[in-house]
Amino acid sequence: MIYGIFEAAMLVCFAVSWPFNLLKAYRARTNVGTSVVFMSIVLIGYLFGLANKVVNDDLSYVVAFYILDLALVSTGLLIYVRNGRLDRERAAS
Repeated sequence: MIYGIFEAAMLVCFAVSWPFNLLKAYRARTNVGTSVVFMSIVLIGYLFGLANKVVNDDLSYVVAFYILDLALVSTGLLIYVRNGRLDRERAAS
């Protein structure tokens, strides 16, 4: 019952913080101050955590939190691409 509770709590804390970052990036409409390297490293870390669950046949409810966090970071990367396009359009005009 308590198995994985601390890992799940860690992932929930990360999941709660990402929407604030995503909203700020979306509203900013620029990539200034955004690190795609940081987001990529975080994404890779979540992928390794998920791979650990699969390799060790430890598929529990915690996997859902990894998937949620992967989706949030991926959304951040999509916003980064969008803001990059907006930055280029501003620079061209």
